[in-house]
Amino acid sequence: MYYVYVLYNKIYDKIYIGQTENLKERILAHNDKRFKQSYTSRFSGLWEILYQEKVSDRKDALRREKQLKSYRGREFLKNLIIPR
Repeated sequence: MYYVYVLYNKIYDKIYIGQTENLKERILAHNDKRFKQSYTSRFSGLWEILYQEKVSDRKDALRREKQLKSYRGREFLKNLIIPR
């Protein structure tokens, strides 16, 4: 089982979209800045889970991650942050 997830940093109003097998561990890694050169390590403050989906395998996770990173996917996510 894989997860496609979206993290949100309120301080900088930034989102991060990713996929993983272990969601709890991955969120801790982002907040602990374990990935020194990653996008999320550039910003201080807490990254909180905004959205998550379970998918059956990595291929589906990568496909859904790509959809969420598209223009329409980001519009969908922005509506989660600021409902119209």
